[in-house]
Amino acid sequence: MTRLIAEFGTGELLWSMLWFALFFIWIWLLVMVFADIFRSPDLSGWGKALWSIFIIFVPYLGVFCYLIARGGSMSARSYYGQ
Repeated sequence: MTRLIAEFGTGELLWSMLWFALFFIWIWLLVMVFADIFRSPDLSGWGKALWSIFIIFVPYLGVFCYLIARGGSMSARSYYGQ
């Protein structure tokens, strides 16, 4: 066990911290996008369902498409609580 810890150098620690931070940011981004989908009053039920299905089946592409298409108004919906 101590040999494993000794071989785990500074570079591996930094890479592990970076990947953990990116994973945490990705989870937070998914939560925020889903919250925005269901908070949005201008989307119909079918629109919310289609966005949700798109994000569930193609997560990276779905989130980035959502941010490009509707990301500009996310802050307004979050700020005003609409």
